[in-house]
Parts: sequence; C-alpha cells; structure tokens
Amino acid sequence: MKVIREFLPYFDERPHGAKVRALVLHCSAHSAADMIEVLRERELSSHYIIDTDGKVLQLVSEKKRAWHAGQSKWRGMKMLNQYSVGIELSSPTLGQQKYADLQIKSLIKLSRQIINHYQIPAVNVVAHSDIAPTRKPDPGLAFPWQYLASKGIGLWYDANDAAKVATNDVEELLRIIGYEVNDLAAASYAFCRHFVPQSVATDNDVNHLIDNVFPPDFVLPKAYLPVLQACAYKYSRLL
Repeated sequence: MKVIREFLPYFDERPHGAKVRALVLHCSAHSAADMIEVLRERELSSHYIIDTDGKVLQLVSEKKRAWHAGQSKWRGMKMLNQYSVGIELSSPTLGQQKYADLQIKSLIKLSRQIINHYQIPAVNVVAHSDIAPTRKPDPGLAFPWQYLASKGIGLWYDANDAAKVATNDVEELLRIIGYEVNDLAAASYAFCRHFVPQSVATDNDVNHLIDNVFPPDFVLPKAYLPVLQACAYKYSRLL
C-alpha cells in the first residue's frame, strides 16, 4: 500500500511509558487536501488521512502523539491521543452516506498493519464518537463496523449472547463496553451510531450535525436492549 507523506508540525511526544493501545477512527466533511488545510488552521493533526479514492496520506509519525482525539475516555484510558493512532477518512456527509469501496479497502489494509504492529485489542478499535460521545458524531451511522469486524478490525456482536447477560441496566451495560456514561443520552446515542445505526436520524445539514451531536433526551429504545446486552457480553469476554 502506497502512503504519501505530508507531515504536519502539530504533534508532541507520547508521555513516558504510554504505549499505543487503541485505534481511533474519524471522518471529516472535507477532501484530504482541504482537511489538511483545516488541520493547519486549527493546529491539529491525525496520523493518517484516507481520501475517497483510497489514497493514504501520513501526517504524523506513529511514534508521536498526534492531536486528533481531544477530551476523550475509553475503558479506563483518558486523553486517548496518548495511547492511540488516529485515522481520518474524507466523507462529505460526515459518515451519513456509504463510504467509497476504495476508501474502505485502504482502511482495512492500514488498520490491519497498525493493529498487528501494536497488538491493539479489538475492544480498543473505536469511533471518535465512542470516546467523545457528547462532542463528536464521526465516523457516522454509515460506517461499516460489522464488515470491518469480519475483516478482523474491531468487534461485532452475536445476538445469541444477549440471553447470557442478566442485567438490563443500560448505564451498567454501556460502562462494561467502555463508554463514559456521565451523559447517558450521549453514550446511548454513540452506542447506537456504532451498533444500531438504523435508530440514528440522518441530518442533511452537516454543520447542524456538528453542533447537535445527540438528542439530549435520547433513551435507548427497548427493542435494542438485547443488542446492548450482546455487545456487553462480547466486550466483557475480550478484555
């Protein structure tokens, strides 16, 4: 896989002893070229960008801490920039419509390399929305999590596992998976974006979506509780 290097200066050293333990997947409603300019303007970065045609650009060395995740939490990790590699995908609809096949093909190749190199556990292949549920909607409801899991990238659930979980407490189940649950509506909606995208409303105004990440009164529909239980079982078994 050809990788084009266009390094940005917006990074620093990982803290002493901090190892890469997570892969964070993002999207931005810009082409790769425009995304680089936006990152320059905001003095931010990601390790990689994948354009809609599958072209892969590296902006920061994996050895360094790129500035992509911001305030974030997942499974005991805080500030995931310290522990992660970040990949941005170009998506004009902010992940609300199907990703290009060539783009996903490149993502699979790159993700496998990163996961294998750092031995990243499947439970730590996450969306930006998973680790920052009150702030971020990406990589969006159209992101092909189930397909990626079939290729060894992240996890998907087995519906039969729901019967193996005794609790129906949504907050507890989300916490088992890894979500920060201080805002239960945000965490529940982020879960749905990842695992129950049919329950997530499309927003045709990307700018509105960026400022309105989740319905503040959202409650996980009871029909999807078994999905949550099945996911919690899967995540609890793969620590």
